[in-house]
Amino acid sequence: MRAIVALLALTEAVLGGWTLLFPRSFYDTVPTVALDPPFSDHLFRDFGAASLGIAVVLTAAAVTLERTLVRVALMAYLTFAVPHLVFHVTRTGHYGQAEGTLVLAGLATAVVLGAIALSMTRRLPKVVS
Repeated sequence: MRAIVALLALTEAVLGGWTLLFPRSFYDTVPTVALDPPFSDHLFRDFGAASLGIAVVLTAAAVTLERTLVRVALMAYLTFAVPHLVFHVTRTGHYGQAEGTLVLAGLATAVVLGAIALSMTRRLPKVVS
């Protein structure tokens, strides 16, 4: 479980940092992003900062493995990841087959990993202070 949560945290940190610090690069490089113009520096920097916020919570959860924190971190992550996947599933017409397969497989894998880790939290000890 720690590895899954840490992987999700790292992914969010990399994407969030890239989007916050270099929003135009993110927009121009990630093929599916530029399909929904126009570019908004403000929007991309805000999205990057929010992704970094999720990364911070996921990192704390991976380090502590405290049940409530892990659950909250994974629910926050899935609150983003599930609608993100649904958005892309409903807009596959503008992808090439290989690109669409990669995008959807990556997003679905992230959702499945998050759900698996969330289901595993039942095994964590409950910490009462």
